[in-house]
Amino acid sequence: MPIRENKESKVVKQFARFAHQYNSYNVIQAEVARRLVDKLPMKKYPTILDMGCGSGEVYKNIKKRKISFDSFIALDSASEMLTLHPSHTSIKKIVADFNNLETYQNLHIEKDTLLLSSSALQWSKDLEFSFAQISQKVNKVYFAMFTANTFKTLHKTAQIESPIYAPEVLKKSIEKYYDASFELKEYKLEFKSVRDMFHYIKKSGVSGGEKQLSYRQIKELMSQYPLEYLEFEVLFVDATSRT
Repeated sequence: MPIRENKESKVVKQFARFAHQYNSYNVIQAEVARRLVDKLPMKKYPTILDMGCGSGEVYKNIKKRKISFDSFIALDSASEMLTLHPSHTSIKKIVADFNNLETYQNLHIEKDTLLLSSSALQWSKDLEFSFAQISQKVNKVYFAMFTANTFKTLHKTAQIESPIYAPEVLKKSIEKYYDASFELKEYKLEFKSVRDMFHYIKKSGVSGGEKQLSYRQIKELMSQYPLEYLEFEVLFVDATSRT
């Protein structure tokens, strides 16, 4: 049975609400997970921890790459997502929020555990806290995080700020705790209509549950949005802890 925490953020609720439809709308997240796993240099790890595992794209790509492990920890703040994650005797599922200190206090792992996090840590409420805690737990990490340049034109058209961090902010926080190399990757996802585009935003969870516009404002934005695609920017990180 998964270990459970009680606190839920807007992000958690957004993913939980659309969990049953998530695999139909996580096109970009799936590609990000594939690219992240492709960066792994070894074919065998004792333990792999997937922080913010969602429905299991990282795990699925690890299996496709024939990367082996003794144990796999799937950690996510939405229990609904963990029900979609593949199950196996080698997989331990944990319902926990990486924003909470209790999560790290209750996480008993060896320093040689490989930590992966794909499309999750951009929702950290406190980057300094998250990266500091993770660096104390494991030596080697691979992150993939959406940046504030995701939905750049949409935010500019709506005259609102992104709810997630700029790449410079992410890099600065990471370099306080890690020796790291970075890669910025841009993606575009095309749609037949602006309505389909907004439907995707709602169902994919990429918006993180942040309802910043009224219904009327959304309708105006749909009529003004100048592109036939959505923009995404992802920061890939290969890092080793200094602690």
